[in-house]
Formats: sequence, C-alpha cells, structure tokens
Amino acid sequence: MNYQWYPGHMTKAVRMMKENIGLVDMIVEITDARIPVSSRNPDIDELGKGKQRLIILNKADLSDPEKNAQWVEYYRSQGYMASLLDSRTSKDMGKIKKLMEETCADKIARDKARGIVNRPIRAMVAGIPNVGKSTFINHLTGKAAAKTGNKPGVTKGKQWIMLGKTLQLLDTPGILWPKFEDQTVGAHLAMIGSMNDDNIDSGELAIDLIKELESDYFDVVFKTYNITDDDVESAIEEEHLMTSYSGMLCAVAKSRNLLLPGARPDYMRAANLILDDFRAGRLGRITLENAPMQ
Repeated sequence: MNYQWYPGHMTKAVRMMKENIGLVDMIVEITDARIPVSSRNPDIDELGKGKQRLIILNKADLSDPEKNAQWVEYYRSQGYMASLLDSRTSKDMGKIKKLMEETCADKIARDKARGIVNRPIRAMVAGIPNVGKSTFINHLTGKAAAKTGNKPGVTKGKQWIMLGKTLQLLDTPGILWPKFEDQTVGAHLAMIGSMNDDNIDSGELAIDLIKELESDYFDVVFKTYNITDDDVESAIEEEHLMTSYSGMLCAVAKSRNLLLPGARPDYMRAANLILDDFRAGRLGRITLENAPMQ
C-alpha cells in the first residue's frame, strides 16, 4: 500500500513556521519514541538551521525501555539535547524546563553580557501530527493551554503560550512532508495514528505491523490474543488464505469472537483491534526502529 497524506493546511503551516522561525531561540521537536526516525520531519532540520535544538522522545511509556536509552544516547552523540517523556504524566516537566534552559545557556550568557537580563526563552514546539505536542505543552504549563485530541490535525494555527516570565512557547500545527521516499516511514506513521485512518487500508496496515513485530517481538500477537501456530494453520486452511499473516488476523478474530454472519472471522475488525491495541500500548512496550550502532 502507498502511504501518503498531506492535507492542504500543512502547506500553510510550513509557511507560517518559516515566517516565525526568526522570532524564536530554539526548536523543541516532539517525536514518538516508538518510531524515533519516522516521526522526525526532515523539513524541521532544514527549518531549524542555526537554532538550538531539543528532541523530546514522547510516549516513552509505550516504547521499549532498552531502546529508549539507546536512542537518547544516539541523539546526544549527534549534538542534540534529548530527553524521554512519559505521555501520561507531568512528572518530567521540571527536567524538561531545565534542559530548555541548558540548551539556550550560551544565548542567555550573551544576552547577560550585553546587559539584557530576564529575557524569556522563546521556543517553537514542532513535530508531526499526533505525537503529543499539545499534551506536552499542557503538562509544561500545568493547564489546558493547547487543544488536544487522539487524531491528527487538532492544532490548526499558531499560538503563543506564556510560562511565567522565563519561557514563551509557540505551538504549531503538526506537519508531515509531501512525499515519503521510504514507504516504511509512511507505514510507521500510519501505525501510530499520525495519518488519517480514513485513507488507510487497516487490513494491510495491520499485516505490515505484524511483519514489523517479527524481528524483536515475535510472540507478542500470540500471547496477547491467546492464539497458537495451530490456530493460524487452521485459519489458513478453513478460509483458503495465502499467507500466515492473514491467518494470524483470522485467528485473532476467532479468539476474540469477532465474527461475521455465518460465524466467518471478521478480518477488518481484527485488524483494527490489533492497531488500536498497539497504539494504546496493550501489546506491550514496543519500538519499531533501532538506533544506529555507535
């Protein structure tokens, strides 16, 4: 399946970010810790040239703890400030604020040398859709300062948000890029919900996810849905299927009693169940991308 989704408002959002980049001291890039590469928009690297950078690996409570540590080490080795963030709580926000100050320490020192004191740090919060930018801002401010939602495209325009006298945040809409050169990137974005599900074949996407899980999380589907190899083989034979992946979907449907009239397994409901369970962390803590070897 060809994974692409670039609604018209994203062109406007990119233009708005370019117009406002000169107003900020740094870019705080929110990514999804489950797909640290695919959830980084290359346009933000180009946009942020010359700006201080902080990469937040959000939803780290849903991703693999061992791989989390590897990714933070990797980004720091590349010269970025980087930090993990639990998407459910605000417990790490004190650490994040300190990191933002450390990221801009040189600029603060230059301002002080020029007699400019107590000038607030201005940070642009950027990222792709549905990685938790607005939730991050609300945790950081301690109030509902930004709109949130579990679907991409909630934030439509820019808004400045004040954090006392020391920090100003510019919230921006989530932006993808017009063409994914690597379709694995598009698939990963669809898996975490950063693309409109109405434009996705959930059956194909669920199979792509099962394939991704084979390398490091081979047994997670079997354990979560209490199915066996025999169940898969039976589904393949009874439903005249071509692949073991389709057999797994049908076995999941039977295990969870997701049936069509005539007791036929409901392939699409099973696919949607697996995708929903992955996104909610019910399959366990999973990271689909590995950090490059140091």
